[in-house]
Amino acid sequence: MAITAKMVKELREKTGAGMMDCKKALVETDGNIDAAVDYLREKGIAKAAKKADRIAAEGATYVEVDNNTAALLEVNCETDFVTKNDQFQKLLAELGKHIVSQKPATVEEALQQKLHGEGDTVETYINSMIATIGEKISLRRFEIMNKTDNDVFGSYLHMGGRIGVLTLIEGTKDDEVAKDIAMHVAASNPRYVSRDDVPEEEVNHEREILKTQALNEGKPEHIVEKMVEGRLGKFFEEICVLDQPFVKDPDVKVKKHVANHGGTVKAFVRYEVGEGMEKREENFAEEVMSQIKK
Repeated sequence: MAITAKMVKELREKTGAGMMDCKKALVETDGNIDAAVDYLREKGIAKAAKKADRIAAEGATYVEVDNNTAALLEVNCETDFVTKNDQFQKLLAELGKHIVSQKPATVEEALQQKLHGEGDTVETYINSMIATIGEKISLRRFEIMNKTDNDVFGSYLHMGGRIGVLTLIEGTKDDEVAKDIAMHVAASNPRYVSRDDVPEEEVNHEREILKTQALNEGKPEHIVEKMVEGRLGKFFEEICVLDQPFVKDPDVKVKKHVANHGGTVKAFVRYEVGEGMEKREENFAEEVMSQIKK
Protein backbone atom coordinates (compact mmCIF):
# COMPACT_ATOMS: atom_id res chain seq x y z
CA MET A 1 0.00 0.00 0.00
CA ALA A 2 1.28 3.48 -0.91
CA ILE A 3 2.08 5.56 2.18
CA THR A 4 0.91 9.14 1.67
CA ALA A 5 2.01 12.33 3.39
CA LYS A 6 -1.51 12.68 4.76
CA MET A 7 -1.24 9.28 6.49
CA VAL A 8 2.11 10.21 8.01
CA LYS A 9 0.67 13.53 9.23
CA GLU A 10 -2.32 11.77 10.83
CA LEU A 11 -0.05 9.28 12.62
CA ARG A 12 2.18 12.10 13.86
CA GLU A 13 -0.87 13.94 15.25
CA LYS A 14 -2.01 10.79 17.04
CA THR A 15 1.35 9.79 18.51
CA GLY A 16 3.73 12.75 18.51
CA ALA A 17 6.38 10.52 16.94
CA GLY A 18 8.86 11.78 14.33
CA MET A 19 8.12 11.80 10.62
CA MET A 20 10.54 9.03 9.65
CA ASP A 21 9.38 6.83 12.55
CA CYS A 22 5.78 7.32 11.47
CA LYS A 23 6.58 6.50 7.85
CA LYS A 24 8.47 3.33 8.86
CA ALA A 25 5.60 2.26 11.15
CA LEU A 26 3.10 2.69 8.31
CA VAL A 27 5.30 0.70 5.94
CA GLU A 28 5.64 -2.10 8.49
CA THR A 29 1.86 -2.22 9.08
CA ASP A 30 0.81 -1.80 5.44
CA GLY A 31 -0.79 1.57 6.08
CA ASN A 32 -2.97 0.50 9.02
CA ILE A 33 -3.06 3.57 11.29
CA ASP A 34 -4.17 1.74 14.47
CA ALA A 35 -1.60 -1.01 13.98
CA ALA A 36 1.05 1.65 13.33
CA VAL A 37 0.17 3.32 16.66
CA ASP A 38 0.70 -0.03 18.43
CA TYR A 39 3.97 -0.56 16.53
CA LEU A 40 5.33 2.82 17.68
CA ARG A 41 4.24 2.22 21.26
CA GLU A 42 5.85 -1.22 21.36
CA LYS A 43 9.09 0.41 20.22
CA GLY A 44 8.70 2.96 23.01
CA ILE A 45 8.46 5.78 20.49
CA ALA A 46 4.90 6.92 21.16
CA LYS A 47 2.47 7.29 24.02
CA ALA A 48 -1.03 5.81 23.98
CA ALA A 49 -3.11 7.45 21.29
CA LYS A 50 -6.16 9.39 22.34
CA LYS A 51 -9.33 7.83 21.00
CA ALA A 52 -10.74 11.17 19.90
CA ASP A 53 -10.32 11.97 16.23
CA ARG A 54 -9.55 15.40 14.87
CA ILE A 55 -12.05 18.07 15.81
CA ALA A 56 -13.69 19.32 12.65
CA ALA A 57 -17.33 20.46 12.43
CA GLU A 58 -18.60 23.65 14.04
CA GLY A 59 -21.46 23.97 16.51
CA ALA A 60 -22.06 23.91 20.25
CA THR A 61 -22.94 21.66 23.15
CA TYR A 62 -25.71 22.54 25.59
CA VAL A 63 -26.96 21.24 28.95
CA GLU A 64 -30.57 21.36 30.09
CA VAL A 65 -31.57 20.37 33.64
CA ASP A 66 -35.17 19.97 34.80
CA ASN A 67 -35.46 18.65 38.36
CA ASN A 68 -34.36 14.99 38.23
CA THR A 69 -33.78 14.84 34.46
CA ALA A 70 -30.90 16.37 32.52
CA ALA A 71 -29.59 16.19 28.96
CA LEU A 72 -26.37 17.04 27.16
CA LEU A 73 -26.73 17.67 23.42
CA GLU A 74 -24.61 18.70 20.45
CA VAL A 75 -25.92 20.77 17.56
CA ASN A 76 -23.75 21.28 14.48
CA CYS A 77 -23.64 24.18 12.04
CA GLU A 78 -21.32 25.33 9.26
CA THR A 79 -19.43 28.23 10.88
CA ASP A 80 -18.32 29.10 14.40
CA PHE A 81 -19.77 32.59 13.92
CA VAL A 82 -23.33 31.23 13.92
CA THR A 83 -22.98 29.67 17.40
CA LYS A 84 -22.96 33.19 18.90
CA ASN A 85 -26.19 34.08 17.10
CA ASP A 86 -29.20 34.69 19.41
CA GLN A 87 -31.38 32.53 17.18
CA PHE A 88 -28.93 29.64 17.42
CA GLN A 89 -28.78 30.00 21.21
CA LYS A 90 -32.59 29.95 21.29
CA LEU A 91 -32.53 26.78 19.18
CA LEU A 92 -30.19 25.09 21.69
CA ALA A 93 -32.47 26.01 24.59
CA GLU A 94 -35.65 24.83 22.82
CA LEU A 95 -34.07 21.50 21.84
CA GLY A 96 -32.75 21.02 25.39
CA LYS A 97 -36.20 21.62 26.90
CA HIS A 98 -37.81 19.28 24.39
CA ILE A 99 -35.36 16.44 25.04
CA VAL A 100 -35.71 16.50 28.84
CA SER A 101 -39.51 16.74 28.67
CA GLN A 102 -40.24 14.27 25.86
CA LYS A 103 -37.29 11.92 26.48
CA PRO A 104 -36.75 10.58 22.94
CA ALA A 105 -34.57 7.46 22.64
CA THR A 106 -32.77 8.52 19.44
CA VAL A 107 -32.12 11.60 17.31
CA GLU A 108 -34.43 10.15 14.64
CA GLU A 109 -37.24 9.82 17.17
CA ALA A 110 -36.63 13.33 18.48
CA LEU A 111 -36.87 14.84 14.98
CA GLN A 112 -40.28 13.28 14.40
CA GLN A 113 -41.74 14.33 17.77
CA LYS A 114 -43.84 17.47 18.10
CA LEU A 115 -41.78 20.22 19.75
CA HIS A 116 -42.66 20.18 23.47
CA GLY A 117 -45.46 17.77 22.57
CA GLU A 118 -47.47 20.21 20.46
CA GLY A 119 -47.42 22.01 17.13
CA ASP A 120 -44.73 21.40 14.50
CA THR A 121 -42.18 18.61 14.66
CA VAL A 122 -38.64 19.18 15.90
CA GLU A 123 -37.39 18.62 12.35
CA THR A 124 -39.73 21.33 11.00
CA TYR A 125 -38.59 23.70 13.76
CA ILE A 126 -34.90 23.10 12.91
CA ASN A 127 -35.65 23.64 9.20
CA SER A 128 -37.32 26.96 10.00
CA MET A 129 -34.20 28.00 11.88
CA ILE A 130 -32.05 26.95 8.92
CA ALA A 131 -34.11 29.29 6.74
CA THR A 132 -33.75 32.12 9.27
CA ILE A 133 -30.04 31.70 10.04
CA GLY A 134 -28.96 30.69 6.54
CA GLU A 135 -26.76 27.71 7.44
CA LYS A 136 -27.20 23.97 7.57
CA ILE A 137 -27.95 23.00 11.18
CA SER A 138 -28.37 19.51 12.63
CA LEU A 139 -29.03 17.87 15.97
CA ARG A 140 -26.13 15.42 16.08
CA ARG A 141 -26.52 13.60 19.39
CA PHE A 142 -27.76 13.81 22.96
CA GLU A 143 -27.73 11.84 26.19
CA ILE A 144 -30.33 11.91 28.95
CA MET A 145 -29.60 11.27 32.66
CA ASN A 146 -32.01 10.67 35.52
CA LYS A 147 -31.34 11.02 39.25
CA THR A 148 -33.11 10.78 42.60
CA ASP A 149 -33.75 13.59 45.08
CA ASN A 150 -30.63 12.51 46.99
CA ASP A 151 -28.26 13.00 44.05
CA VAL A 152 -26.98 15.98 42.08
CA PHE A 153 -26.19 16.89 38.48
CA GLY A 154 -23.10 18.87 37.56
CA SER A 155 -22.63 20.67 34.26
CA TYR A 156 -19.90 22.67 32.58
CA LEU A 157 -19.59 24.29 29.17
CA HIS A 158 -16.08 25.22 28.07
CA MET A 159 -15.28 27.90 25.46
CA GLY A 160 -18.90 28.75 24.80
CA GLY A 161 -19.89 25.13 24.43
CA ARG A 162 -16.98 23.72 22.40
CA ILE A 163 -16.80 21.12 25.17
CA GLY A 164 -19.85 20.18 27.24
CA VAL A 165 -19.95 17.89 30.27
CA LEU A 166 -22.78 16.49 32.37
CA THR A 167 -22.05 14.55 35.57
CA LEU A 168 -24.20 12.59 38.00
CA ILE A 169 -22.97 12.40 41.61
CA GLU A 170 -24.84 10.07 43.95
CA GLY A 171 -25.23 10.45 47.71
CA THR A 172 -24.77 14.23 47.91
CA LYS A 173 -26.64 17.39 46.97
CA ASP A 174 -23.44 19.46 46.78
CA ASP A 175 -23.77 21.38 43.47
CA GLU A 176 -20.21 22.69 43.73
CA VAL A 177 -18.69 19.20 43.89
CA ALA A 178 -20.74 18.06 40.90
CA LYS A 179 -19.68 21.10 38.86
CA ASP A 180 -16.04 20.64 39.88
CA ILE A 181 -16.10 17.07 38.58
CA ALA A 182 -17.69 18.28 35.34
CA MET A 183 -14.83 20.79 34.96
CA HIS A 184 -12.34 18.02 35.74
CA VAL A 185 -13.84 15.77 33.04
CA ALA A 186 -13.70 18.63 30.53
CA ALA A 187 -9.99 19.14 31.26
CA SER A 188 -8.83 15.52 31.67
CA ASN A 189 -11.05 13.77 29.11
CA PRO A 190 -11.43 10.36 30.83
CA ARG A 191 -13.26 7.62 28.95
CA TYR A 192 -14.65 5.60 31.86
CA VAL A 193 -15.84 6.14 35.43
CA SER A 194 -13.92 3.23 37.02
CA ARG A 195 -11.59 0.35 36.18
CA ASP A 196 -14.56 -2.01 36.26
CA ASP A 197 -16.04 -0.17 33.27
CA VAL A 198 -13.03 -0.77 31.00
CA PRO A 199 -13.70 -3.67 28.58
CA GLU A 200 -11.51 -6.71 29.31
CA GLU A 201 -10.28 -6.85 25.72
CA GLU A 202 -9.03 -3.26 25.97
CA VAL A 203 -7.13 -4.05 29.18
CA ASN A 204 -5.62 -7.21 27.63
CA HIS A 205 -4.63 -5.27 24.52
CA GLU A 206 -2.87 -2.65 26.65
CA ARG A 207 -1.21 -5.35 28.75
CA GLU A 208 0.28 -6.99 25.61
CA ILE A 209 1.62 -3.66 24.34
CA LEU A 210 3.20 -2.87 27.70
CA LYS A 211 4.73 -6.34 27.85
CA THR A 212 6.27 -6.02 24.37
CA GLN A 213 7.46 -2.53 25.26
CA ALA A 214 9.21 -3.77 28.42
CA LEU A 215 10.86 -6.68 26.59
CA ASN A 216 12.06 -4.30 23.85
CA GLU A 217 13.63 -2.19 26.60
CA GLY A 218 15.69 -5.24 27.51
CA LYS A 219 14.04 -5.88 30.86
CA PRO A 220 14.44 -9.44 32.26
CA GLU A 221 11.37 -11.54 31.52
CA HIS A 222 10.88 -12.54 35.17
CA ILE A 223 10.23 -8.92 36.23
CA VAL A 224 8.27 -7.89 33.14
CA GLU A 225 4.91 -9.06 34.52
CA LYS A 226 5.35 -6.96 37.68
CA MET A 227 6.39 -3.96 35.59
CA VAL A 228 3.36 -4.37 33.32
CA GLU A 229 0.94 -4.37 36.25
CA GLY A 230 2.59 -1.22 37.57
CA ARG A 231 2.29 0.52 34.22
CA LEU A 232 -1.32 -0.61 33.88
CA GLY A 233 -2.05 1.54 36.93
CA LYS A 234 -0.85 4.55 34.93
CA PHE A 235 -3.04 3.47 32.03
CA PHE A 236 -6.13 3.37 34.27
CA GLU A 237 -5.19 6.78 35.66
CA GLU A 238 -5.30 8.19 32.14
CA ILE A 239 -8.71 6.79 31.19
CA CYS A 240 -10.71 6.34 34.44
CA VAL A 241 -11.98 9.47 36.18
CA LEU A 242 -11.92 7.92 39.68
CA ASP A 243 -8.19 7.14 39.34
CA GLN A 244 -7.22 10.59 38.09
CA PRO A 245 -5.60 13.29 40.27
CA PHE A 246 -8.27 15.95 40.83
CA VAL A 247 -7.41 19.00 38.67
CA LYS A 248 -7.99 21.49 41.51
CA ASP A 249 -5.95 19.44 43.99
CA PRO A 250 -3.58 16.98 42.23
CA ASP A 251 -2.56 15.41 45.57
CA VAL A 252 -6.04 13.89 45.86
CA LYS A 253 -7.67 11.41 43.49
CA VAL A 254 -11.15 12.26 42.17
CA LYS A 255 -12.65 9.27 43.99
CA LYS A 256 -11.29 10.54 47.32
CA HIS A 257 -12.33 14.15 46.69
CA VAL A 258 -15.94 13.18 45.98
CA ALA A 259 -16.01 10.71 48.90
CA ASN A 260 -14.84 13.51 51.22
CA HIS A 261 -18.14 15.24 50.37
CA GLY A 262 -20.19 12.09 50.93
CA GLY A 263 -20.73 11.27 47.26
CA THR A 264 -19.71 8.89 44.49
CA VAL A 265 -19.36 9.51 40.75
CA LYS A 266 -22.13 7.53 39.09
CA ALA A 267 -21.84 8.71 35.48
CA PHE A 268 -20.56 11.41 33.15
CA VAL A 269 -20.94 12.41 29.51
CA ARG A 270 -18.41 14.58 27.68
CA TYR A 271 -19.01 15.96 24.19
CA GLU A 272 -16.45 17.88 22.17
CA VAL A 273 -17.93 19.60 19.14
CA GLY A 274 -17.17 17.75 15.93
CA GLU A 275 -15.16 14.88 17.46
CA GLY A 276 -15.02 11.99 15.03
CA MET A 277 -16.24 14.14 12.13
CA GLU A 278 -14.08 14.99 9.16
CA LYS A 279 -14.08 18.52 7.81
CA ARG A 280 -14.47 18.91 4.08
CA GLU A 281 -11.04 19.54 2.54
CA GLU A 282 -11.17 22.57 0.28
CA ASN A 283 -8.77 23.07 -2.60
CA PHE A 284 -8.96 26.84 -2.89
CA ALA A 285 -6.73 27.02 -5.97
CA GLU A 286 -9.06 24.70 -7.89
CA GLU A 287 -12.09 26.59 -6.58
CA VAL A 288 -10.72 29.93 -7.81
CA MET A 289 -9.83 28.48 -11.22
CA SER A 290 -13.31 26.98 -11.59
CA GLN A 291 -14.80 30.44 -10.93
CA ILE A 292 -12.47 32.10 -13.48
CA LYS A 293 -13.44 29.58 -16.16
CA LYS A 294 -17.17 30.29 -15.78
